[in-house]
Amino acid sequence: MLKLLVHLSRFALVALFLFTAGAKILTAKGFAENVSNLVGQGWAWPVTVAVIAAELLAAALLIWPRTLRLGAVWSALLLLGFAGYALYYVYVLHGEPLECGCFGGIIASQLGVKTALRNLALLIPALLIIFGLPRLRRTERPQPEQPEASLTV
Repeated sequence: MLKLLVHLSRFALVALFLFTAGAKILTAKGFAENVSNLVGQGWAWPVTVAVIAAELLAAALLIWPRTLRLGAVWSALLLLGFAGYALYYVYVLHGEPLECGCFGGIIASQLGVKTALRNLALLIPALLIIFGLPRLRRTERPQPEQPEASLTV
């Protein structure tokens, strides 16, 4: 059952990150405008490209079995970072309600507590992968047989 949940979590996160990156690519200009409200005009495009690249990297790491755990850790860090920034924007910067562009403007979402809670809830699949994935053990390579020393008297 745990193996099934790990696989479902894996592919759900891949779908999520591919969808959000794709939506941001399709609405790149609008997403960059939203980002400019948060980080300023000079940083809007570099941050836009970095966010899209980070989401694509998460999806790629989650697809390849050898990097699955790393992908889950990267996904968790992204989700924590996005949630942390949403809370920082609301409680520290006391920002006005703002479209976050999390889904590229395809699905409307206000930057704030709901965004943070959604991202924190999405940590559950990432944590399932991190802790539910069986540990790979390296098998020891067989040592070449040593000829037995014969005792001659």
